[in-house]
Amino acid sequence: MLNSILTTPITLTGLVLTLLCAFVLGTLSALVFSWKKPLSSSLSLTLVILPVAMSMVVVMINGNLGIAVAVAGGFTLVRFRSIAGTGKEISAVFTVMTLGVVCGMGYLGIAAIFFAAIALIVLLLTALRFGESRNEKLLRITIPEDYDYAGLFDEIFEKYGVRATIDSIRTTNMGSLIDVSYRVTLPGETMSKEMLDEIRTKNGNLSILLRNCAGEHDQL
Repeated sequence: MLNSILTTPITLTGLVLTLLCAFVLGTLSALVFSWKKPLSSSLSLTLVILPVAMSMVVVMINGNLGIAVAVAGGFTLVRFRSIAGTGKEISAVFTVMTLGVVCGMGYLGIAAIFFAAIALIVLLLTALRFGESRNEKLLRITIPEDYDYAGLFDEIFEKYGVRATIDSIRTTNMGSLIDVSYRVTLPGETMSKEMLDEIRTKNGNLSILLRNCAGEHDQL
């Protein structure tokens, strides 16, 4: 069970089993990491395909130093075209890459054990909401372009005991408006009406959006 199924020369049966195992484990990994907090369709597809591709690369390298150096250079180029994601997304990618490497070496039993351990950890910590703060939210406030957003709402945040840091800034409506997104920690589970009214007074009654941090990298 813990020995490699691949032989030299590589057989068709061994190759098919390796790629099939990588595909199955990649698919299961995508399901595990998307439990309760769905991933984007693009990332889910990546988690399924990446271990299969990694397995094929490892099988083809098979101790060839020259090919290994060429592949490492290719992955370096791809890395610079990657967009940074959340810690969860990065963990998912590294997990399926590891599964792909192990499957590519033919150790399907070890790959299955590794997947089972990671799946158990992820599902358990997700169920326990480990590391989450129920009072941490994303607050998006729209302000006119001629407003200075730096420190504009600091007095209100301090008055209501809210900890806030600017998460992102972007222009909308042909540059006439600015959306300022804050990562805030509220004293309660939601924003008080008094605080909302004071923010509306400051931003000229423009849009205000309060949402949970889950899916924080999606378009607001």
